[in-house]
Amino acid sequence: MLDHDPLGAFCRHTHVACAPTGHGVLDGLTFGLKDLFDVAGHRTGFGSPDWLATHAPADRHAWVLDRLLGAGATMVGRTHTEEMAFSLTGENAHYGTPVNPAAPGRVPGGSSSGSAAAVAGGLVDFAIGSDTGGSVRAPASFCGLYGLRPTHGRIPLDGACPLAPSFDTCGWFARDAALLARVGTVLLSRSGADAAPARRPGRLLLATDAWALAVPEAAAALHPALSRVQAVLGTATPITLSPEGLSAWFDVFRVLQYADIWATHREWVSSAHPTFGPQIAVRFAAVAQTDPLEVAPMQRRRDMIRAHLETLLADDAILVLPTVPDIAPLRGLAPAETVAFRERALALLCTAGLGGLPQLSLPLATLQGCPLGLSLVAARGNDELLLEVAQQIAQ
Repeated sequence: MLDHDPLGAFCRHTHVACAPTGHGVLDGLTFGLKDLFDVAGHRTGFGSPDWLATHAPADRHAWVLDRLLGAGATMVGRTHTEEMAFSLTGENAHYGTPVNPAAPGRVPGGSSSGSAAAVAGGLVDFAIGSDTGGSVRAPASFCGLYGLRPTHGRIPLDGACPLAPSFDTCGWFARDAALLARVGTVLLSRSGADAAPARRPGRLLLATDAWALAVPEAAAALHPALSRVQAVLGTATPITLSPEGLSAWFDVFRVLQYADIWATHREWVSSAHPTFGPQIAVRFAAVAQTDPLEVAPMQRRRDMIRAHLETLLADDAILVLPTVPDIAPLRGLAPAETVAFRERALALLCTAGLGGLPQLSLPLATLQGCPLGLSLVAARGNDELLLEVAQQIAQ
């Protein structure tokens, strides 16, 4: 694969391929694995040279790798991730930035940058990523792919490097909705049997405050896509997603994510003294300054947000909103511009994280010749419902 990767999607420093160990619905398919999932006998890079140097080879495969190999798929290589999986752009200061085949000159999105680039460029049939704050959903939008962030806790993360465990999920990318769903039948069932039958969708809800966060040109470009969704699910009912404002929800997300990251990585950072890239260094400095007294009140607010979302999405309702506020940013933007985009995007993306909800980005629009995703969000456990609806819309 390394000889056939003009996109820089696959890792040279941790390369390994794995043959299938069984047969199943993924026979004959190839995939890339984000370099934060363990491969037995090999070190996991996590986008960081210092992480790679200070961790021993894995004793066993990550759960997700075992499951995919057992279903007949072939892993052709490990895909690049942003450093510590802590970015939405995919610009790794140590290993470079994979090419976005759908929008050359623009970022592929992070932190699952290599996985998105590999699928968009046709190097593999599907690829595994992870999504904490948006690291499957944003790259899916930037690269014109289907991408699912599943219900939090639905897919085991055994053998995965953590960023913020109370938000971390394992997601995946595909170029078509049917294949995305096929992968779901393998990963969404702990027993190895087919995933649970999808339920019929309830009412469609349009989050007006979420749409207001998209730049006007992006919102306009997404309206034909919204019409396609409404043709399948019926006319959307306008609602206000966040009574206190999505920026307030982002504040909750940021405090809890930062506290989670520091609790997870404080000991390693203190002992290894890693040399982070410039933007990741700034973020880890902020993470280290999280006020412990803020955490408990924010946890209570998260509980209230989850209860609100459970009520909103009861009876199999589906929420429709832009995946991100705009097309992929240009590569190499000034840090201030990157931060501004990141914070605006996370105000849109934080809803699924706070609620532990499944969210599926659909590649249904373009703007200035670049992809733009539209997202569907459902109640916890309704991952199969989203996968079925995506197939109906695609048809």
